[in-house]
Amino acid sequence: MKIVIATDSFKGSLTANEAVAAIARGVARAIPAAELVCVPLGDGGEGTVDALVAAVPGSRRLTRLVIGPFGALVDATYGLLGLRGLVAVVEMAAASGITLVPREKLNPMRATTYGTGELLGYALSRPVLEEMIIGIGGSATNDGGAGALQALGAEFIDANGDPITDPMTPELLGSVVGVTWHDHSLKVDDVRITVACDVTNPLLGPTGASAVFGPQKGATPEMVSELDSILTNFAPNLEFLARQRGGPPDAPPIAHRPGSGAAGGLGAALMALFPAAEFKSGIDVVLDAVGFDSLLSDADLVITGEGKLDPQTLSGKAIDGVLRRAKAASVPVIAFAGAVDADAARALEPLGLESAYAILPRAASVADAMARAGELLEQLAAEVIAGRV
Repeated sequence: MKIVIATDSFKGSLTANEAVAAIARGVARAIPAAELVCVPLGDGGEGTVDALVAAVPGSRRLTRLVIGPFGALVDATYGLLGLRGLVAVVEMAAASGITLVPREKLNPMRATTYGTGELLGYALSRPVLEEMIIGIGGSATNDGGAGALQALGAEFIDANGDPITDPMTPELLGSVVGVTWHDHSLKVDDVRITVACDVTNPLLGPTGASAVFGPQKGATPEMVSELDSILTNFAPNLEFLARQRGGPPDAPPIAHRPGSGAAGGLGAALMALFPAAEFKSGIDVVLDAVGFDSLLSDADLVITGEGKLDPQTLSGKAIDGVLRRAKAASVPVIAFAGAVDADAARALEPLGLESAYAILPRAASVADAMARAGELLEQLAAEVIAGRV
């Protein structure tokens, strides 16, 4: 019996590698002779680098010290895939992620993507690089990607004609009157760019970065309005930069494009900096990179999972992506999660979800479930699989 185990991380308790390993131990207890294919996943957010490095032969992780979302230095990791390291994988969550900041200290007015730009710069400075995958999920920022652009070579000018040297934040964006691209030594034109992004929101307005995602990052209603106004005033600078970077003159306005509002507007900044970049579903980028479709050949069952199966799962998360691929290959799927929303699970049944199982009912509390997630997941997998044979 061939079983493919492909899960995302269980945020706050298990990495994708740990979750896959726990399920594999449980399945092996139930069916010792089973052929297990283990595939840790990420969807463009935290854990994407580790998932790809674990799945693609010849990969490695490199760590650099960069400026975090609120100025403190953080150790951020990026990955190199293949025997020659021709593909770099960068996730903004490693440098500018919301998990790097205690929730009570979140303030998107003062958060910067500068460290993400530094991390991108480290990857782009490699002497031989053909492709870069950029995951832009899990941000703590709402700076329109200005910090990242600044770190990569954009120079922002204030009303006095002076360059702004502090890492760009929304607070500083209000004083920007111009931008120019001055670092022509950075290798940004010879590398194929894929942006792993599950968000289709535009940069501005009621469905934009500030209104939809700002509150998750600590923005008050008043702050949301101010942030949207700041990004509205900043948007023409992105258009100017895009033209400097060779973007087509007849392209639709960046602020209106689907995905420009991703990661607090980092999506818009990447559209300006990399006019030829391709934006793709994060989970599809990862599934393609690990050759998931070929792994489904002759499979009898797929086991997938993530920290919580809820309505957000239906919007391009790991379980959703796995289900679509498995359905096309006519392979049944079961899912494990820390908690399962029954309505969301039912909504996934047309995509081929056979059943979903939660860890939480087996624990004394949420804290207990998170503390013993590996143990409980292993037990759950063993019992569920034993009941199927």
